[in-house]
Amino acid sequence: MITQTEMLAHFLPLMEARGKRFRKKSLIRAKKAEAGLHVVTLTSDGVETKNTAQKGDWLVENQTSAKESYLIKAETFQKKYILLHSLGDGWGCYRPVGEIYAYNVSEKDLGKFGATDIMEFQAPWKESIVVKPGDFLVAPTDKSEIYRVARKEFSETYEEIKG
Repeated sequence: MITQTEMLAHFLPLMEARGKRFRKKSLIRAKKAEAGLHVVTLTSDGVETKNTAQKGDWLVENQTSAKESYLIKAETFQKKYILLHSLGDGWGCYRPVGEIYAYNVSEKDLGKFGATDIMEFQAPWKESIVVKPGDFLVAPTDKSEIYRVARKEFSETYEEIKG
């Protein structure tokens, strides 16, 4: 499997040269996850990845048509989201803060790794994640990790930062 290190080494220079900066434009729902909770992230084009909650992780639900759910480490969650109001049963409505770098992946990009229509790589949480032509590879501004956001969900979730 292609590692995070290999993905960062290959795609960060492309992100810096041709990628753009974005911010989340939509609110999220989130609550503290119970350790051991198994989450399958589904997007409009199928299973993206799987993850199991560790103590302190947060369960996040994007407000997209797929309502994809995923897990985030507590320290990352605190940096990325601000509570707007409680929704009950432990859920809250949060506003995203910060920005990311994003790069639109092509068939040519996947071809560099011997793939054509789909490629698996190691997600920051050590599970497999897929990327397809037209999807976006995303990295936080500290460039510490890289992961996929499906094309449809990316357009529903992010807006480009101009200037």
